[in-house]
Amino acid sequence: MSSSVVSPGARLRGLRPDWLSNPKVWRTEVLAGLVVALALIPEAISFSIIAGVDPAVGLFASFTMAVVISIVGGRRAMISAATGAVALVIAPLNREQGFGYLVAAVILAGVIQVALGALGVAKLMRFVPRSVMVGFVNALAILIFMAQVPEMHDVPWAVYPLIIGGLALMVFFPKVTTVIPAPLVSIVILTVITVAAAIAVPTVGDKGALPSSLPVPGLPDVPFTLDTLTTIAPYALAMALVGLMESLMTAKLVDEITDTHSSKTRESVGQGIANIVTGFFGGMGGCAMIGQTMINVKVSGARTRLSTFLAGGFLMVLCIVFGPVVSDIPMAALVAVMVMVSFATFDWHSIALKTLKRMPLGEIAVMAITVVCVVATSNLAIGVVVGSVTAMVIFAKRVAHLANVAAVTESDGSSVVYSVTGELFFASSNDLVGQFNYATDPDKIVIDLSAAHIWDASSVAALDAIETKYAQRGKTVEIVGLNDSSADLHGKLTGELTSH
Repeated sequence: MSSSVVSPGARLRGLRPDWLSNPKVWRTEVLAGLVVALALIPEAISFSIIAGVDPAVGLFASFTMAVVISIVGGRRAMISAATGAVALVIAPLNREQGFGYLVAAVILAGVIQVALGALGVAKLMRFVPRSVMVGFVNALAILIFMAQVPEMHDVPWAVYPLIIGGLALMVFFPKVTTVIPAPLVSIVILTVITVAAAIAVPTVGDKGALPSSLPVPGLPDVPFTLDTLTTIAPYALAMALVGLMESLMTAKLVDEITDTHSSKTRESVGQGIANIVTGFFGGMGGCAMIGQTMINVKVSGARTRLSTFLAGGFLMVLCIVFGPVVSDIPMAALVAVMVMVSFATFDWHSIALKTLKRMPLGEIAVMAITVVCVVATSNLAIGVVVGSVTAMVIFAKRVAHLANVAAVTESDGSSVVYSVTGELFFASSNDLVGQFNYATDPDKIVIDLSAAHIWDASSVAALDAIETKYAQRGKTVEIVGLNDSSADLHGKLTGELTSH
């Protein structure tokens, strides 16, 4: 008989992250973080402009969000930073009340997200149908592409061959080697070409000035009064809900891509903590970024928290130390990266003719409605909510007719047995009352619910109505076959749902 003893050193090695012991993983995560950091810079500056704040505010937010979420978040390799959705929500507050109120709203939004996460709001993700998820992904790909269109309009002619060259590099370079991410190669080569040849095209520096120092923590410059709270609360709540919706949907998407599970509750709380920290550092807040997440996970192959942490760290290093170099990066290089991301993100299989022929019409409608709502509003949260509600309505309509009633009269004509089959809830129970022959049935009626289930008060009320109609004609009703949960609900509510 033999036994094996695991040494403390071996046990500790088993607890270490992959990137500490695997050089290949380390290289992938580091390079992925660098690519994401480069892609974050113009986006953060653009979102700062939308929110009406200094570019440094968006860059600081992207730095703190990425670093904090890499530690406290529930989904590894997901990128959180300043986002357009959050910028749109808080822009009116900044415009009407000033920057101090914006920062206070970011902190309050973080507190709300922590509270919602602790209350288990993340569990609501199970009610998001697959058709909504597909619509979300496709709409996201469309938005990513549409966001690049302004960078291709009314620009020097040299921008177009640069974009085409960048796309070609990202398509063909992986056939040579995958050691270095193709987006990074594309950005470096296009930058060298434009600088060396002195090609005049829009650059990152044209978007705004990069910060020259790290952010400093502090309290928001607002009066700490009830009036301030009532002013910022609506914006904070909207930001919290939009941020959580986008973050949880992105986390679910990454789960599917990587075939791994993540804690949505921890992600919800983590997003809140990241926003609280970001607010105290004077950032504009944020949430998960689907485009940069796809660069990190799908294009660069990152899988650990290291890439997320380094994306934030590299962002500040690039801005503060290598600001002049980063400012020379042509926007065409980053546009090419994001166009490639949009094509990689889109679920082309979902719109294939073969797939559409097999897909139920209702699910196609839900997917299309989700896409249209997201693209029309540029708000992913609205599209997901509308798509989910539409899916629920279609489902309710579909199952409303699944409750069947069959009558069998006893041979002596003294009684009739009605067998009810299906799920009884507010939609299906509405038609239940009309399926009984109150006038012609014998004096004793048995309603057999052995093959049915009562889900809500509407069904109990329908059964009470049936008994009442028979009682008005001097006939008795006996309900049999209830399962335990149906019997419990029926026992609690029967006779209590109508006014006397």
